[in-house]
Amino acid sequence: MADTVADSAQAPAAVRHAEETMGTVFSFDVRGGEPATVRAALDEAVAGLHRVDEVFSTYREDSQISRLQRGEVTVAECDPEVAEVLELAAEAERLSGGWFSTSYQGRLDPTGIVKGWAVERAARRLADVPGVCGVSLNGGGDVQLLGTPGAQRPWRVGIADPLRPGGLAAVISAAGVDELSVATSGTAERGDHIVDPRTGRSAVTDLVAVTVVGPRLTWVDCWATAAFAMGSREGLAWLESLPEVEALLITAGDEVRCTGGLAARLG
Repeated sequence: MADTVADSAQAPAAVRHAEETMGTVFSFDVRGGEPATVRAALDEAVAGLHRVDEVFSTYREDSQISRLQRGEVTVAECDPEVAEVLELAAEAERLSGGWFSTSYQGRLDPTGIVKGWAVERAARRLADVPGVCGVSLNGGGDVQLLGTPGAQRPWRVGIADPLRPGGLAAVISAAGVDELSVATSGTAERGDHIVDPRTGRSAVTDLVAVTVVGPRLTWVDCWATAAFAMGSREGLAWLESLPEVEALLITAGDEVRCTGGLAARLG
């Protein structure tokens, strides 16, 4: 879980909205731009998220992913976004050495990449609206940040402490960068939902949460899931090897492990 924080003093006009879809809540915070134009773009972004749910939901019998799984359609017969997401997922699986996977109990399930990809895509569309200086889009605790909420004031994201409800484990600052994303995988909010792709069962590791920070939510969402399944030692070493990525790992024994460059993002 993450909360976006921005000092309201002398901030540009803000348009905020919360929308339920894909089994979670998406919270928008758009700074700058002409409010009516921003709201029109936000309506389109919200419609886009609902469309993603219609296409990719594994719970809808009529979704394109469900029909693809049953062999009723081919990838070429689906919306172009299906091929795009499956190609990204294949790259995530390759880069993680198979620790990220779109297979669940022998079935196609791209859930692990869809939300991050959808949030990033929606945020970038809003950032393209004339006059907009900053966008924060939080999808169920995973956040894409673009631009700034105001002059010389960065976006900041609070990372919930999984062992101390209501407390923060860290605060991530986007100071000095135009884009930053934060994704957390763990057991605090949803229980044992992360699968070990080697066994097909719930991942058994020494971790309770992994938070990954990097430019693009599409990727950091995948990396948080993969690293959690690896466990603290292998996960930390692998995350250290990734460019433009920092991370914070918390074990069940309340040990905090961080990549070497994370300190530069704290604040």
